[in-house]
Amino acid sequence: QVQLVESGGGLVQAGGSLRLSCAASGRTFSNYAMGWFRQPPGKEREYVAAISTSGGRTNYADSVKDRFAISRDNAKNTVHLQMNSLKPEDTAVYYCAGGGTSSDMTYYTESYWYSTWGQGTQVTVSS
Repeated sequence: QVQLVESGGGLVQAGGSLRLSCAASGRTFSNYAMGWFRQPPGKEREYVAAISTSGGRTNYADSVKDRFAISRDNAKNTVHLQMNSLKPEDTAVYYCAGGGTSSDMTYYTESYWYSTWGQGTQVTVSS
């Protein structure tokens, strides 16, 4: 099982950009579908984006579609979340997660699909 460590969070003004990274330990990273979730203050954790093992398929929550981009580099055991046009409502703790594979990416939108999680990184967007 891989272990995940997020980085890249911080404070940014509305309209700005941040790039989150998630570094994985272990030699089986390429076997994991990867996802990003977030938990806004006082709210439940919610799905953000997911990517297949090869990186050939991606999926996004409607709230971030066309603003965020997920990518992965299996040679470097990393997954990234490029966040553009940030809004105050994007403020949250962001978590990366690793899970199994499926031809149906709707499974990747569910937190139960993922078996390993990082500790989270705080993103704060000021208005």
